Amino acid sequence: MSAINVGGRVKVAYEAAGLTQRELSDLTEISQPTLSRIVVGDRVAKANELVDIARVTGIPLSQLTGSGAASRVFCAARATNGAQMTQMRDKLIEFADLNSYLDAQAIPA
Repeated sequence: MSAINVGGRVKVAYEAAGLTQRELSDLTEISQPTLSRIVVGDRVAKANELVDIARVTGIPLSQLTGSGAASRVFCAARATNGAQMTQMRDKLIEFADLNSYLDAQAIPA
């Protein structure tokens, strides 16, 4: 897990949530200079910081760390009836991440 890759995903997450770096800092209680260093890849984010960022932004932790299904999902079914491919892909990734989590916890589907 590269600090630069995680930092980029953190930036995408807070921007997608409509937050500034300062607002994310206030909501997570991670100092703004620390967040800035994480985003540019000068500092590795700690697990508890990533959990807080995921909680505040609504992005699954697995997506922030790059360990989720997103890296394995290349396409989804054809969009029809006004459905958006991006939304369909995001929903598919959520289900794939949940399935992986349940498997890891030895919880039968």
